[in-house]
This record gives sequence, structure tokens and C-alpha cells, in this order.
Amino acid sequence: MSNLQLEIQPQTARRLRKVLKCYPDQESFVQSIISYQIAELKQSILNLHLDLQEYEEQYQLETEDFYQQFSQGKTDDRENYLIWAGVYELLCKNEERLQELR
Repeated sequence: MSNLQLEIQPQTARRLRKVLKCYPDQESFVQSIISYQIAELKQSILNLHLDLQEYEEQYQLETEDFYQQFSQGKTDDRENYLIWAGVYELLCKNEERLQELR
């Protein structure tokens, strides 16, 4: 068993203790929170892929190829390119977070 330390406000700690009292099996409760986060990340990743697909179709360019050009300064700074790059970076971060939770 591990002792987990959380840095939370006292009011939040009191509320969490009340919630945990309702769940005698705290392991299952925590596992359900982790499962929820995994499901949320998977949904986010799916939505980001759909967003990226729209950019790929609009510009007839794969996201990885676009991002490499963007990172090397080979594209202009039009708003769509900045958003496209941001969506791709968010996708990468979410995929990394998902791998950490698995």
C-alpha cells in the first residue's frame, strides 16, 4: 500500500474525505477516476484527429509533414497554420498523457 500526499485546499480535502467515506473500496474508487481520465483523453484524441483531418483535406498535406515545415519556419504565420500546429501539439501531449496512464 502507498500513502499518497495531495496538495489541496483544506475545504477540498474535507469534501474528498466525505466522498471516500461513501466508498469502502478506495482502490476501486481511484481506479474509476483513472479510467475516467483515460476515457476523456481517448475522446479528446479522437476529436483532435478529426480536426487535423479537416486541415489535411483543406491543404492536401499530412499533419506530420506540415508540422515539420512549420517548425522549420518554412510556412507563413497565417492563423490557420498557427491553429493547426497548436492542435497537433495538443494531440501529442494528450497521447503522451494517455501512455503515462496506461
